[in-house]
Amino acid sequence: MEKYFVVRYEGPFGFIKPWTAVRDGGDPKTIHTYSQQFLTPSIIEGMEKKLFPELLDEKFNGKIQKIKGHRLNYQGLDGQLEKAWSKGEISKRIENNTYRHRNPSIIVRGVMIKPHLYLAFENDFDANIAMTQTLCLCRNEDIVFPMEKMEISFNDFDAIDGFELIFSDDQNGFKVGHNRFNNAVEMYGELKVFGNPIRS
Repeated sequence: MEKYFVVRYEGPFGFIKPWTAVRDGGDPKTIHTYSQQFLTPSIIEGMEKKLFPELLDEKFNGKIQKIKGHRLNYQGLDGQLEKAWSKGEISKRIENNTYRHRNPSIIVRGVMIKPHLYLAFENDFDANIAMTQTLCLCRNEDIVFPMEKMEISFNDFDAIDGFELIFSDDQNGFKVGHNRFNNAVEMYGELKVFGNPIRS
């Protein structure tokens, strides 16, 4: 029976910035943007290089070596407010030796609540290394912690609820950004939904 060694990570919240930085609505003073619900090839490669620093060698750039599959699910989205200033609209004046900013806006950032990340490896050795380390969901404050290691069949892995982007080397699927590890080449993929990715 062909199988995976899967490590499940959990965290309190997570935000994956969409590569286009498209705003999802709102008036000029209140902007809404929601977490991307899938991981791109360069995010997975960045996680892999963090877990296995020997893969930082340039010959591995743009190639995912050890992570054979992944899944991401969560409990819901929560709007968190962040104050921001548009670079083009900032004006500064000094008053009593302090800077005063004009034209602030509010970003309502839709973050994932209690995300679960599953990473699949083809051997127990790699999974054991992954079990000893934390990861970040894109932003360095969104830490997920290793909670469980499972030895499961390919079919059982497909039964795990969540989103998974199936990566493509050509333009099949939709564009998901530019690979920072591989000369900023365009990345494409097909989003697959397994079960119900939003846990109750």
